Amino acid sequence: MNAPALRSPARRRFLAQSIATGGGFAIGIFGTGAQARIETVAATEAEPGTTAAMPNKFVRHPDFIPNAFVRITPLGVVTIVSKQPEIGQGIKTSLPMVIAEELEVSWKDVQIVQGDLNPAYGSQSAGGSRSTPTNYMDFHRLGATARTMLIQAAAQQWGVPATECHAADAAVVHDATGRKLGYGALASAAQLVPVPDQGSVVLKDPANYKLIGTRVGGIDNLSVVSGKPLFGIDVRLPGMLYATYIKCPVLGGAPVSANLEEIKALPGVEDAFLLEGSANNPRGLVSGVAIVATSTWSAFAARKSLKVVWKEGPGAAQSSEGFAALAKELATRPGQSVLRQDGDLSGALAAAAKTIEAAYSYPFISHASIEPQNCTAWYRADLGTIEFWAPTQNPAAGRDLVATTLGLAKEKIILHLTRSGGGFGRRLSADYIVEAGAIARRVKGPVKLTWTREDDLQHDHFRAGGFHFLKGGVDAKGQVTAWHDHFVTFANRIEQDGKSSLVPGSGASLAGDEFPGRWVQNCLIEQTPIECSIPMGPWRAPGSNVFAWVIQSFVDELAHAAGRDPLDFRLDLLGEKDIVPGTGKDDLPYNVARMKNVLREVARRADWGKATLPRGRGQGIACHFSHRGYIAQVAEVTVSQKGELKLDRVVVVADIGSQIINPSGAENQVEGSVIDGLSTLMYCELTLEKGRIVQSNFNDYPLLRMPTAPPRIDVHFVKTDYPVTGLGEPTLPPLAPAVCNAIFAATGKRVRQLPLTRTDLSWT
Repeated sequence: MNAPALRSPARRRFLAQSIATGGGFAIGIFGTGAQARIETVAATEAEPGTTAAMPNKFVRHPDFIPNAFVRITPLGVVTIVSKQPEIGQGIKTSLPMVIAEELEVSWKDVQIVQGDLNPAYGSQSAGGSRSTPTNYMDFHRLGATARTMLIQAAAQQWGVPATECHAADAAVVHDATGRKLGYGALASAAQLVPVPDQGSVVLKDPANYKLIGTRVGGIDNLSVVSGKPLFGIDVRLPGMLYATYIKCPVLGGAPVSANLEEIKALPGVEDAFLLEGSANNPRGLVSGVAIVATSTWSAFAARKSLKVVWKEGPGAAQSSEGFAALAKELATRPGQSVLRQDGDLSGALAAAAKTIEAAYSYPFISHASIEPQNCTAWYRADLGTIEFWAPTQNPAAGRDLVATTLGLAKEKIILHLTRSGGGFGRRLSADYIVEAGAIARRVKGPVKLTWTREDDLQHDHFRAGGFHFLKGGVDAKGQVTAWHDHFVTFANRIEQDGKSSLVPGSGASLAGDEFPGRWVQNCLIEQTPIECSIPMGPWRAPGSNVFAWVIQSFVDELAHAAGRDPLDFRLDLLGEKDIVPGTGKDDLPYNVARMKNVLREVARRADWGKATLPRGRGQGIACHFSHRGYIAQVAEVTVSQKGELKLDRVVVVADIGSQIINPSGAENQVEGSVIDGLSTLMYCELTLEKGRIVQSNFNDYPLLRMPTAPPRIDVHFVKTDYPVTGLGEPTLPPLAPAVCNAIFAATGKRVRQLPLTRTDLSWT
């Protein structure tokens, strides 16, 4: 197969053609702090071995650095670059919609291309649901500035004031005479128009939006369903070899020797060798054995004959059972760090009308992306460059890791973004990229590294497991008077600059201002780490995905102990005043009114408490604030007497600001969050024995299947006068507690351990 479309000029060098085709028009935007700087760019062909689409000639104002996002040819073709990685969250469609809206062009006439890693584009990571809030207003200004310049170019040709003209349907119209000039006819002239001062650029009134707020199918949908090459695993290059990389089954171990000569003699094998990694960075290049062959099949077949002598290291003594026993023992001691301490906890618990004590736990889990980790790398010794095609969420971090590990200058590293077949935070790491780079440098040519499913599950950067030991008290009026959470979690020992320190895994740090810490007068939140060899990384809605389950479940326990309705209990606990920033949550205040609003709305939409349900059926409610989104959910379940769970309906209400860019994509994200959250709640669990991950594939690490999915997921958005934010993560955390609270309402059984397969839900 030839190289995929992602290598074609249309996808890699659209700027290069803007001059060659007769004077095209390109606009770039660069945000510095809160101020956007905008200028025109005229580009020529990118030089071989340099970053694609990097402008090397441009008309500029002092102190401005252009980013090229929009191109209009004399033929009227409008091309918009999507700079963020597309991992299924729909950003490749939604952000260009913003530019197209302000530019006044029809969506059917717009071409979207994926931007490669390019410093001219600014930040290009996809994580933390930050792509939309980081770029939304800049992209509005970008489109509006281009529109303003086109109007000015037309006004100059007609000799009329620009105020007498307006843009519509990719053309400029003179209001008084009805004269019209299409954008293509104005492209060359607009290139020479000075960039207007940003104070003079008027953004569209949201009431006049034609595209934003409408349902638009994903730009890649047709290619995805028809099997066209889009993903990293689809990349093909001339003369490309194929590699597999084998790491120690014991996490943290390394190879000592292997039967490399025997492997090299096998059919299709071109080379086999050891690679030495760094023991100080569990998320970097890990030592292992590389096998390079003429096909992926040959490489995978050869690894079955591989015999390695491993140095297992201290990780071999670690196990899930051992960690659980240690956590229970550590919980009897004071926490190693105090995250929040207010009031007199002991006195409040002693004086409480009712107290509850509970232990919650959850396991390590994998990201389990359907597309396993892969990367194609091409090392060119003659140019001193290395070129990558990678399904990555964080291309700049990948480039930086390659530069540091392989000792290459950053400008010698070219990285093309492919679509990712799922990410969920896993592809924020770059271990698979640096592995491909190290192998390619040895091969001195193009090579594609593909992980097996077993590699993907057993050498993930896992979501950290955790243990929460909780105590709470309520007074005679049903008010929460005491809250204690001792969080025992996991950390890696990192050696850096001659110093050794324990660093908690991603999502394994509980903030002292986490709800309801700042709301309870007598509160103690403390944390104790367990050192482990397990590499950890961000998993969808890091931290929040488990903290919401623990906290909202225990809040529900307190509500029932107080004999109060769980909705009213939460509304009362939230109070009336916003909570000022504390030690986390991006230093954002917690807007109490917004959370209470989504709680009331989800209760209304779900007919909360309006019907007396028979035993075995129940409703559960939960809410959570994360990634700038305020989300509430109600789950409705049926549990048979044998303990068989059926999720009947999930109702979701989300407040993510003033605008939903693409309702189709937004609903897809919410529904996907519910399915992902339910799958993790019900099934996902990794266990460790002698330092090895026991599970290896979907036969023993099952995911949710269609028959188990809820037949109804009702999605509702509440628009508020707040900045637009992302949606890929904040709607996942409330799902698990809403379901578990519904299970309690149906059966009287409280779920305190994940996954649900650990709890007997049968009742009589």
